[in-house]
Amino acid sequence: MTSEIRSSRLKYRAFAIGRGLLVAGLAIGVVSGCAKDNDDIDLNAYVDTIEPADELYNQGLANMNQGRLREASKKFDALDRQHPYSEFARKANVLAAYTQYKQGNFDEAISSARRFVNLYPTHEDAAYAQYIIGISYFSQMPVVTRDQRDTRLAIQNFNELLERYPDSIYVEDAKSKIRIGTDQLAGKEMQIGRYYLERREYAASLSRFRNVVEEYSNTRHIEEALARLTETYMAMGLVNEAQTATAILGNNFPDSEWYASSYKLLQSGGLEPRQNSGSWLSRAFRRS
Repeated sequence: MTSEIRSSRLKYRAFAIGRGLLVAGLAIGVVSGCAKDNDDIDLNAYVDTIEPADELYNQGLANMNQGRLREASKKFDALDRQHPYSEFARKANVLAAYTQYKQGNFDEAISSARRFVNLYPTHEDAAYAQYIIGISYFSQMPVVTRDQRDTRLAIQNFNELLERYPDSIYVEDAKSKIRIGTDQLAGKEMQIGRYYLERREYAASLSRFRNVVEEYSNTRHIEEALARLTETYMAMGLVNEAQTATAILGNNFPDSEWYASSYKLLQSGGLEPRQNSGSWLSRAFRRS
């Protein structure tokens, strides 16, 4: 799903949420006043001016539709504070999450959306709120050389969406984002593995490349991981494992440049690819 389509869906859903209550709000009349004490001191100088729920909601919705997202957020937040148990406040929680996401205030968007999901897990907008959590983490995914906390949280929350709301319209995009995030985690493992391999810390590099094979075999990094395993095992003198890694690489990716380089490395030691059925590599690929 392109970013334009995703943005349109987010905006359309936010508009659809707002439209339903806009009609209801027109039929609601609320009388509000301000209180002063005996000395004629305006107490509203110290507390929120209480405004009718429908007015706050409709003002926030109008601001959102006109692109004034900061003003919209303020109205939705005021509505939540002043009328926390109203249906207007319930809908405003989701719209607040959307407006915060659009402003790049991802922590605030996550907080609002998570609160909604926790309070109203079966609500018709719960899947939308869960999607906002996932996409907010996804939007913060760093480059592969940085810590991947947000990547893991994006995958976790998209998986939660798939489990809890399997029929929602956000499922396919969530699956796509999970694949991207998973590839990012595999790339991080490869980056660390190469770091250790260059420093001849073979046990540490082996652990990282093995993790890619066992946990991320469906990513684009699997070919290099098998080639790096060949290189690592050869450096450690574990020729049977090196032969197995190259044999599996050749069986699955015969035209790969990584296979060509691994085959050449084996030949330099007078070896040929040969798969050992008792190797963990053979077991891993039988499972996959």
